[in-house]
Amino acid sequence: MLIKNARVIDPYNQKDEITDIRTGNGCVAQLGRDLAVNDNEEIIDATELIAAPGLVDVHSHFRDPGQTEKETLHTGALAAAAGGYTSVVCMANTVPAADSPEMINDILDRAGRENIHIYQDATISVGRNGSSLVDMKALIKAGAAGFTDDGSPITDEELVRRAMEKAAESDAVLSFHEEDPSYVWEAGINCGSVAEAMGLRGADRKAEYTMVERDIRLALDAGAKIDIQHVSAKESVEIIKRYKKTDIKGLIHAEATPHHFSLTEDMLTEKGSLAKVNPPLRTEEDRQAVIRGLADGTLDIIATDHAPHTAGEKNREFTKAPSGMIGLETALALGITNLVEKGHISFSDLIRLMSLNPAGLYGLQAGRLGVGDPADIVIFDPAQQWTVSEKDLQSRSKNSPFLGMTLKGRVRYTIVGGKTIYSHKGQT
Repeated sequence: MLIKNARVIDPYNQKDEITDIRTGNGCVAQLGRDLAVNDNEEIIDATELIAAPGLVDVHSHFRDPGQTEKETLHTGALAAAAGGYTSVVCMANTVPAADSPEMINDILDRAGRENIHIYQDATISVGRNGSSLVDMKALIKAGAAGFTDDGSPITDEELVRRAMEKAAESDAVLSFHEEDPSYVWEAGINCGSVAEAMGLRGADRKAEYTMVERDIRLALDAGAKIDIQHVSAKESVEIIKRYKKTDIKGLIHAEATPHHFSLTEDMLTEKGSLAKVNPPLRTEEDRQAVIRGLADGTLDIIATDHAPHTAGEKNREFTKAPSGMIGLETALALGITNLVEKGHISFSDLIRLMSLNPAGLYGLQAGRLGVGDPADIVIFDPAQQWTVSEKDLQSRSKNSPFLGMTLKGRVRYTIVGGKTIYSHKGQT
């Protein structure tokens, strides 16, 4: 394959320039201006398009096994490719939970048949019960990428401490959903004016930031590498920023989701349960704090928390509908629309947050476009506007609050190992 005239953005190699990319044997074979076309070479004209390392999501739910009416490994891979993602780390809240080598082996065996790179986290506690640790060494041997009870906050501090000590022995990543149930009266809605108008109390911000501080403190004591998932509250951003100043080993990592830097609790008034998510959408002040955290490096990863649910589930009464929204297909455009176009960060920063940094967290062979690196590439039109509709969504579920919204930035090609696995011809 020869990609011509692309604006190549590669933060690792500090590259932002117009150049050609030649691939061969699944890798980047050559970079340079005006490369000659070889016989039988697929040509992509990327004039006025950006080519970057394929996006990496460290927080997705593919629901497989156990809830395949919502998503499967295959439909999740299609959604990822449509969003420019070439690597995805799946969460462990499958049914049954991914807490055994047999489960990890089964998922990874089937995932290996898909066109993107799918990695699988294991649980921290057996059955995500928050009371007994899994056998981390056995799960790492089986291929577990890291460990998380995502969706189930671990309230037992001693269990978290032991998990961190075990993880530190293997340099494994622990990812934490920070919501103390003691401060959550109704999940998925912020404790504030919108909840009050709906006759609800909601989820207090204290549920998040108290656990954030606890787990960072424990991680630094144990020397464990942790990822604070889907940060939503301004206090959490400030706590992470304060601790990172003394984190000389680079143990503390933190995610922001596109929905938390794009939306506020007011969206629930318009979109109802489609905007119900854990932790909840909060205030404009919180949204701006998340954006500042991304701009100054406090939050070093953009992760989707892609969480498919069926229409029947989301159409229930608000308090009975599950929390979560899909996000793989819209993440890049939301980053361009709400971060780059607003002047908060550059395109290079965006690729760092969506590709290089998440790949680095898990030590993946991704996030770079130098000669010899895997030819996993996203090519997108930074200027194209499009209105999100169900036909744009490859996910098996369509639970997105962004349906009907006009965004800027459209994925045109997703390439894995030098092969095009997704293409969009540019129509709106």
